[in-house]
Amino acid sequence: MGGRRRVVPAPGLPEHLPVLRANNNLDVARHDGRLFLAWRTARRHFAGPEARIHVVSSGDGGRRWRHETTLAFGRDVREPRLVAWRGELCCYCFTAGTDPWTFRPDRVHLAVRDAGGRWSDPEPVSGPDTVVWRVRPVGDRLVMSTYRHAGTLFTADPRPLAVELLASDDGRRWAPLDPDHPVSHLGGAEADFLPLRDGRLLSVVRKEGPDGGWGADVCLSEPGRPAVWSRRRSVPQKLDSPLLFEHGGVPLLVARRSTAFGGRYDLGWRRGSPLVRTRAYQAIWWLTPKRSTLWQVDPAQLTVRPLADLGGVGDTSFAAEVPLGGGRHLVFDYTSPPRPRWRPWLAGMLGRTWVYAVELDASGLTQTEVDPRPTTIR
Repeated sequence: MGGRRRVVPAPGLPEHLPVLRANNNLDVARHDGRLFLAWRTARRHFAGPEARIHVVSSGDGGRRWRHETTLAFGRDVREPRLVAWRGELCCYCFTAGTDPWTFRPDRVHLAVRDAGGRWSDPEPVSGPDTVVWRVRPVGDRLVMSTYRHAGTLFTADPRPLAVELLASDDGRRWAPLDPDHPVSHLGGAEADFLPLRDGRLLSVVRKEGPDGGWGADVCLSEPGRPAVWSRRRSVPQKLDSPLLFEHGGVPLLVARRSTAFGGRYDLGWRRGSPLVRTRAYQAIWWLTPKRSTLWQVDPAQLTVRPLADLGGVGDTSFAAEVPLGGGRHLVFDYTSPPRPRWRPWLAGMLGRTWVYAVELDASGLTQTEVDPRPTTIR
């Protein structure tokens, strides 16, 4: 695995582009012979009116970048999602509030780069209280995973989170992928999904609690019904910001890992109400160090195993990937400055963060030849 290099802030960006202290949520895609990067820049990790999504592109693999467009709404904006579709490049994101101490999801928005390189103004493509997590082609349609009711998660009366899969032919008009089964997972939030070679969807879902438990679920859909996740297994790790991709038939995952308690988020406590345990688990999660980690996912056993830490520390882990060929993958992620490595996640969220890229060589990876002890890429 190759060493990492900083991308944001870095000399290869356009000089006029304003880059603020916190640079985090991101995505990458290949389109029209270029590499595209979208990321959120703001004064802090938390909500604020100055947050914006910059989109840049590169013709040399990510060394020098050209400004494409900037999405700003006068309120928080997060989760940029880039997907090339029918000659256009779609950039999705969702807006939120301006108060740094509350989470107020609003709507999913879409800006489109047409075949001539012109970007449209962003327009809403969802109802209120919707967070987009992933948009991927599945067959001949686009599929989007969203979750709802996240605005109640940190209140005294949280509603169960609901993961929904939506489908679209044109990227603009969305409806449930399976009208008879609109909710694929109850109690989960960020949910990535990966089409397997047999047509089923493999999914990894973050679970914050109190409804549905704590940690994450690894799920597998029914044959022919990708929105029905009938097989699932809970794991005690809270796999924040999951990114699934495939190498040679082996599903790989990049997600946040805690260095405390063996990586467990669910500590198995039995005392206290589910809400009390949720608040305690959240506090412990915020106050312990984190890493951005590459995992292997076993779709037969629905288990995960850590392979390597990608070098992120503090506030870290919101990855995106493009294949390079020959068993290599280019992964973009974000991190706090690399020293000190012990800083808690909350301390990282209060400081500077930057985007980096790291090259992974998975050419020797098989389903069985996996070292369960994560290494570290520096």
